[in-house]
Amino acid sequence: MPRTSPPAVPASPSPSASSTHEALFAVIVQAADAVAATTSRTAKIGLLADVLGRVGVDEIEPAIGFLTASVRQGRLGVGWRTIADLAEGAAASADQASLTITEVDAAIERLAALGGTGSAAARTEELTRLWGRATTDEQRLLTGILLGELRIGALEGVLTDAVAKAAGRPLEEVRRAAMLTGSLGRTAYLALTGADLAGVGLTVGVPLLPMLAATASSPGEAVTALGPAPVSVEVKLDGARIQAHRHGGPGSRVEVFSRTLADITARVPELVEVVSAFPGGSLILDGETLTLDEDGAPRPFQETMSRFGSTGARAEILRPWFFDILHADGVDLIDEPLSVRAERLREAVGEHGILALETADPIAAETFSQEALAAGHEGVLVKALDSPYAAGRRGRQWLKVKPVHTYDLVVLAAEWGSGRRTGWLSNLHLGARDPGVPVGEPGAFVMVGKTFKGLTDEVLRWQTTRLLELETKRTRYAVHVTPALVVEIAIDGVQRSSRYPGGLALRFARVKGYREDKAVADADTIEAVARPCCAERAGSATPRGRRPRR
Repeated sequence: MPRTSPPAVPASPSPSASSTHEALFAVIVQAADAVAATTSRTAKIGLLADVLGRVGVDEIEPAIGFLTASVRQGRLGVGWRTIADLAEGAAASADQASLTITEVDAAIERLAALGGTGSAAARTEELTRLWGRATTDEQRLLTGILLGELRIGALEGVLTDAVAKAAGRPLEEVRRAAMLTGSLGRTAYLALTGADLAGVGLTVGVPLLPMLAATASSPGEAVTALGPAPVSVEVKLDGARIQAHRHGGPGSRVEVFSRTLADITARVPELVEVVSAFPGGSLILDGETLTLDEDGAPRPFQETMSRFGSTGARAEILRPWFFDILHADGVDLIDEPLSVRAERLREAVGEHGILALETADPIAAETFSQEALAAGHEGVLVKALDSPYAAGRRGRQWLKVKPVHTYDLVVLAAEWGSGRRTGWLSNLHLGARDPGVPVGEPGAFVMVGKTFKGLTDEVLRWQTTRLLELETKRTRYAVHVTPALVVEIAIDGVQRSSRYPGGLALRFARVKGYREDKAVADADTIEAVARPCCAERAGSATPRGRRPRR
């Protein structure tokens, strides 16, 4: 596909698809500065499309990662304190740009591979080499990339448009390919090298972003909103989202991915065993996993996440329940209606399918919801039976209903504790997402309240360590941090208030747990927090019991 966009960013000569020329990392730096300097979405798209037309074929995926501060190598073990120490002790910056995109990507690859004894020293050594070769402007951008704090507004939405423009492809075609590959970088590579995007399908072993649910205040409201046709009312587990891929028939290789698409296969052998035994051929399944107590009732979410993230032997056993099937026996199912997928799911997973009720009756949905709550579950999901699987999107075809009003908010700062909490970061400053400001730019999160309630000693220790790693500045009483941690907050209500920048205040807010499985882009919006809460006050703990019967 010809690349005809006029040059808008000074850079190295543009390589052709067959060129061995390596583009300078300065190309990305100049583009980042230009994009940050404009508020026009059209201008941002044009600038980014121009950059994508300048880089070499093998540089496309790293370039996308650099422009979103979401490097393809995943977590690097680099925190703000590491960067601060590096800046203080490193040699003077380079006078002239010489680093290439490929060299920076290779350095990040080496950083990601470090672990175990001696890794801290090796990481410092690797970073020192990189810093010594970077100009001052390159060091500034590298800091944002390594910390995931790139403030240029180059979000995936804008970059998706830029990829389509640079490649001369229909935007919807690029969006769908990104959904199916689970990677905008990979999609950009395919689009810019002339691949047939229309032929891109699901690939077993390549995770895709999960479909997300909007909220409703009651099961009856959700049924009415999606009616008058029957809907599926499903038990909503208080577990961790998983995506399971099996490469063939029973006994074939199984891979399990988290909500954020991280490969967690080695941590969840019991889930691998279950999926491996299912009948049929290749599979891609969407579901949740949680731990149960000796009576078969679900344990608290934090216990599941503790086990979910552990690599060592643990007494708690994870159990999977699946609520969707995206691929079976070599056939992609995401465009099929939920009614068809549900039938295929029952055939594939049997008793490991989530409990569901098909009904058009709001009263029946309310009754089913009460049974789920009595069994100790979180609530229900109400889904349109004619809905396809919209990966990575939060639409109104799935509606979640939870009686205890909770929000996923972002930690903006924390105050030092007093008394028995002296020495620990305790009182959390909580922010909701402003959908009008791209994540990564100033103002993307608006403060709506504080809380120190619900924090155990274990969580206090953990959050103090983690927040200090994310520190950006410090005052006498508080530590301000990079918006990187999502925390689930339960509340009794929301009221208008001028006390916080968001114009709201949370009533009786308390921490349910950190959601390490969620990105800050998944946090609730300020509009969602402002909606009227349930009339009932969240009272005593939910009764615990066995799973509701169909």
